[in-house]
Amino acid sequence: MTDEHAALRHDIHLMGELLGQAMQDHLGAPFLEKIERIRQLSKSARNGNTNDHKELLALLHGLSDHELLPVTRAFTQFLNLANIAEQYHTVSRHSEQEGHFTDSVDELFRRLVDQGFDANELHRQVANLDIELVLTAHPTEVTRRTVIQKFNGITRCLTKLDHTDLMPREREDIIDRMHQLISQIWHTKEIRDHRPTPEDEARWGFATVEHSLWEALPQFLRQLDRHLVQHTGSGLPVSVMPVRFSSWMGGDRDGNPNVTAKVTERVLMTARWMAADLFLRELKSLVGELSMPECSEELLHLAGGNDKEPYRVVLKELRKKLNKTRKWCDAQLAGKPSNENSILHRDEELINPLQICYDSLCANGMSLIANGRLRDLLWRARCFGLGLVRMDIRQEADRHTEVLSELTCYLGLPDYGKVSEEERQEFLLNELANLRPLIPSCWKPSANVQEVLDTCRVIAAQKPERLGPYIISMASTPSDVLAVILILRECGCPFDMPIAPLFETLSDLDIARSSIEKLLSVPWYRDYAAGKQMVMVGYSDSAKDAGQMAAAWAQYRAMEGLTELCREKGVSLTLFHGRGGTVGRGGGPAHQAILSQPPGSVNGHLRVTEQGEMIRFKYGFPQIAAESLSLYASATLEATLLPPPQPEPEWREMMDVLAQDSLKVYRGMVREEPEFVPYFRAATPEQELGLLPLGSRPTKRRPDGGVESLRAIPWIFAWSQNRLMLPAWLGSGAALKRVVERGKEHQLQEMLAYWPFFRARLELLEMVYLKTDHGISSYYDQRLVPQEYRHLGDRLRQLLKEAMEVTLKLKGGTLLKGQPWVRQAIALRNPYSDPLHFLQAELLYRSRKVPESVCEDLARAMMVTITGIAAGMRNTG
Repeated sequence: MTDEHAALRHDIHLMGELLGQAMQDHLGAPFLEKIERIRQLSKSARNGNTNDHKELLALLHGLSDHELLPVTRAFTQFLNLANIAEQYHTVSRHSEQEGHFTDSVDELFRRLVDQGFDANELHRQVANLDIELVLTAHPTEVTRRTVIQKFNGITRCLTKLDHTDLMPREREDIIDRMHQLISQIWHTKEIRDHRPTPEDEARWGFATVEHSLWEALPQFLRQLDRHLVQHTGSGLPVSVMPVRFSSWMGGDRDGNPNVTAKVTERVLMTARWMAADLFLRELKSLVGELSMPECSEELLHLAGGNDKEPYRVVLKELRKKLNKTRKWCDAQLAGKPSNENSILHRDEELINPLQICYDSLCANGMSLIANGRLRDLLWRARCFGLGLVRMDIRQEADRHTEVLSELTCYLGLPDYGKVSEEERQEFLLNELANLRPLIPSCWKPSANVQEVLDTCRVIAAQKPERLGPYIISMASTPSDVLAVILILRECGCPFDMPIAPLFETLSDLDIARSSIEKLLSVPWYRDYAAGKQMVMVGYSDSAKDAGQMAAAWAQYRAMEGLTELCREKGVSLTLFHGRGGTVGRGGGPAHQAILSQPPGSVNGHLRVTEQGEMIRFKYGFPQIAAESLSLYASATLEATLLPPPQPEPEWREMMDVLAQDSLKVYRGMVREEPEFVPYFRAATPEQELGLLPLGSRPTKRRPDGGVESLRAIPWIFAWSQNRLMLPAWLGSGAALKRVVERGKEHQLQEMLAYWPFFRARLELLEMVYLKTDHGISSYYDQRLVPQEYRHLGDRLRQLLKEAMEVTLKLKGGTLLKGQPWVRQAIALRNPYSDPLHFLQAELLYRSRKVPESVCEDLARAMMVTITGIAAGMRNTG
């Protein structure tokens, strides 16, 4: 056992003891003894003791109704504490995790210099990095914000305990504080009573900025600056910003009727309030520091000739304007009249005085002072601006067609919704060139259409730096993009908003290149786009549609084709990766994912969604967030300067075969097997997920739809609960097995050795296989699935067994042999996850057999098992 692993176990043991004390104080020693007995039996059963397995099930089945909730809470909270410890040790101990986080930038710079990269070119490439992380409101964060804040407090305690110079009394005080926080968690309801509104979700996102990213950004940039100085002789210019943040919270209306134009407007205003508030806090300290009189002529002029404390004069004036801006936002949110005089509107109004102060200090021999708090604030101003995060707008293509169809019918023109693509384009281009308004003031559209128009008017009222792109779901033709531009212009939008078509099903991905080629062949649009194009690639829905292997290959080919096309057209392409947290939704280690993209597709640009609980795991604490930013920077730079090789023709042919075989098996089960849907609904808590108030968005696109209408997140979530993890592997193993049986194993081994894309696929499969559990999946079937469908579970587990065997044969040895910490983490959690699985199956059995017998405590216990298992798996959707 490594020192790092021993330290992790020590911290988990300490927190487990503190949790036990909290439970004993609340429910007494007999309850704690019962929990400990369940834990010991679970551990023994996991090691193969069948008698203890039987005793464990008997003990769990014998729990009274009033005991079920506290028992499920006990094991759930232990898993949460284990996650906190593991998250902390991943960073603080610089454990064996791939990339080594902070050191990843330094290691990459050394490697590049050793390989002869010119220092000036390296500096230029770093200065041109453009990484944008998009925080999304997808409902995968199951933990309440108040509990998350207590988790962060525990992390701070772990940080303090790591100091080697603590006095015994200091150590006792820290442990006492940790005990208090764990007791607070035990006595707090961990699940919301109601679904969050989109505004609640946005406030949660803003809290991540306030409590973590605000501090993490300058930490990351200072480290990057030091490495640049060390390896190139020149630091990071304060005029560049390699990383920015955007958000879908309050802007993603695709399938979410709760996101309205009014919500979008209020979220944008709340973000402005938060930005003003954060900058005001920083200026208070900065004004106190910059007391020196020496300054440049430019700063003296800005200070009105005050040569005694010119920096303070300038910063106090900025502070006054920020204070007025915050009050104005308050009034706007309260619906009260307010005066816009002297408030800040554009980011330049915030950045310019800070930049002038910075330049003045440097020019007067005070660079040391300039590169302290002032530089940190200047970096924050360039990254967050007056809007805190940029908001993306997402809407379905059909909603825009509905607007123009209704409008053209009202005007007596041919119905836009019924004419050909050529006729649509002709109409749109004619109207875009026409100076007269298209929308008459007397028109009274339907509620659906009015909502789209209201959203576009909210967009038109913003400064362009407040917004990201307008993302169009299910966009496949030039008219889908041109329609959005026309509606925006008709609603008074004074700037050219970037439009990003989203390709998210297998058929969409297959036509992505041809769709964008047609779009870029429209001269009017080429002028509008000004040499830039963003395209979003959807990972979740393509995987749900086609299975992992086929979807991954379709994504690769789409990105490859788009990269080639834009290179030919002289257009700068930004690929926007719509990844989830799980493998089934395109998740996995970020470093590995970026380096497995098609060569040339990164090119210094990276835009990627950060979803649900992954936001907390990667950005929930400043140090961890800074390390995550470093990892993204090093991976983006490496993929740009050391791109992976082009796949050999025979590798491509092999992937075509694997994708086709995988697709056939996946769809043959999910779409064509008539008993699959009833089996799925019996073997997983899919229908019960609706009880869990996860997010503001409905779990289904259509309330009356079946599995095909189920969103990718609950689809993945349901299968993770019974440990079959089906969406992440179904089809992939069977396809690999067929290739091996055809005698082509040597070719797979070659691809594994020399092609990062293929290697990443297999490593992700290994990670999934480690989280699957045949015994638990079988138990769910025995307890919940009608006899006539159980053969399907047996068949799926046999496919899983064969998939694992062929992967082990290709990789050799044990799963993830080179990443023992992953295996250790899962093994550590299993004795605590197993009772939750057995209890969940029992609760599902009781609730389905006699629904009227389920009281509030039992319903809550069911929800707690869902969140606890999610914690054990370290992800949900």
